Amino acid sequence: MAGGAVVNAARGKEYPGKLTLFVFLTCVVAATGGLIFGYDIGISGGVTPMESFLAKFFPDVLQKQKKDKSTNQYCTFDSQLLTTFTSSLYLAALIASFFASVVTRMFGRKWSMLGGGLTFLVGSALNGAAENVLMLILGRILLGIGVGFANQSVPLYLSEMAPARLRGMLNIGFQLMITIGIFAASLINYGTSKIKGGWGWRVSLALAAVPAAIIAVGALFLPDTPNSLIERGHPEDAKQMLRRIRGTDDVHEEYNDLIAASEESKKVKHPWANIVKRKYRPQLTMTILIPFFQQLTGINVIMFYAPVLFKTIGFEDDASLMSAVITGLVNLFATFVSIFTVDKLGRRKLFLQGGFQMFLCQIVVGTLIAVKFGTTGEGHVSKGYAAFVVLFICIYVAGFAWSWGPLGWLVPSEIFPLEIRSAGQSINVSVNMFFTFVVAQAFLSMLCHMKFGIFYFFGGWVVIMTIFVALFLPETKNIPIEEMILVWKSHWFWGKFIAEEDIHVGNVELGNSNSKAAAI
Repeated sequence: MAGGAVVNAARGKEYPGKLTLFVFLTCVVAATGGLIFGYDIGISGGVTPMESFLAKFFPDVLQKQKKDKSTNQYCTFDSQLLTTFTSSLYLAALIASFFASVVTRMFGRKWSMLGGGLTFLVGSALNGAAENVLMLILGRILLGIGVGFANQSVPLYLSEMAPARLRGMLNIGFQLMITIGIFAASLINYGTSKIKGGWGWRVSLALAAVPAAIIAVGALFLPDTPNSLIERGHPEDAKQMLRRIRGTDDVHEEYNDLIAASEESKKVKHPWANIVKRKYRPQLTMTILIPFFQQLTGINVIMFYAPVLFKTIGFEDDASLMSAVITGLVNLFATFVSIFTVDKLGRRKLFLQGGFQMFLCQIVVGTLIAVKFGTTGEGHVSKGYAAFVVLFICIYVAGFAWSWGPLGWLVPSEIFPLEIRSAGQSINVSVNMFFTFVVAQAFLSMLCHMKFGIFYFFGGWVVIMTIFVALFLPETKNIPIEEMILVWKSHWFWGKFIAEEDIHVGNVELGNSNSKAAAI
């Protein structure tokens, strides 16, 4: 097959149809699954510095804080038990995502969302009523199961419902809901920290029930995607759903492509064994490395521990919580930049620009902290100096919010063919959760030992991941999911992993003739 023919084919076909109100509303409801993930990210970091919370569950940390006010600022919160409170959720989400893969494939995407919402609801109740560390961590594990199910199913659902030309915008609704969850949690933490009596942390943790209830109830009203209906043996229902979501009766071409993809998927008896085949090497590499890199941007260091981090660099309690609110607000508004540009500029440009911006900010923040605290961790910053640090952290957060934040979920969810899609998304979620767990568990200890150098550490990873995207990630905007293999075949590196007979698009099997490629 001639290279030019493949490139032309890889531009993708335009199916008839429009963005209907029905699709928009269903995608908004489904995207609320991101609220539970975002709320948890924001709430845990704001609760851990609260004195009443530390006194009840982690008195050693509180004693360390009060014992010596001049103690090394970098090591104030270094406690493996405290980080286990935060990170246990992500280990549970990792394991749950594999079970979610089976539910998603056999019963549909919406039932995974419902299961995730209900489990998160129970976990929030247990956390709000916690009387000991065991109850606290058990509640976190249930929250993690909920996150694993929601993160596995929601991005898939959004990618399958959206028209190809708007898939990026609608899929990033998931990341938008994550940022709304983070911002809401920051505001709630700021308010509950002022509750007298030392029980404000209970309100913060228990209010996780609100986003859990939203997705649980919303999932009951969601329709199945055409892809899922075909996969589960309901072709006529799938055709009706496709007409409804595209707002036209002219859906034959897209429907035939979905049927062809389903027929291919039926040949795959063991998707977990199939996914390691040579022809899927590009997708497998991306679904491992993109979530891996996403966690090594350093963003979760900021979001999990924003109040802890700001308190560590010299802010008072209220100021550190307010700084977390500010970064949450920046995160929220910057995500809209990605929503409105991802289907125009494409994925690669946002990845590359965001990576450059994050790298510069990490170097500046690390240097600013080094100047004031050195390696001893002793010292204090003025309000003006602290505001300067917050400014560059905000610029960093903005860069992440329109690049690696949303695209880290979007790209892996849109690159897999139907036959291995649920398995691929499970790998995406599990890798994401595993390294979220590792970073969350290790961060406070790393901060204690690496000091300001931790920002240089994550900055170095941002350089590596930006080079990786520049060399190995092809542009996937506006390409129908079932045609995505043409993008990989036309890539300078990944093309060699895909044989001509591996390419099936719609009813056309691509052989050696250029005429067949042109027919797509």
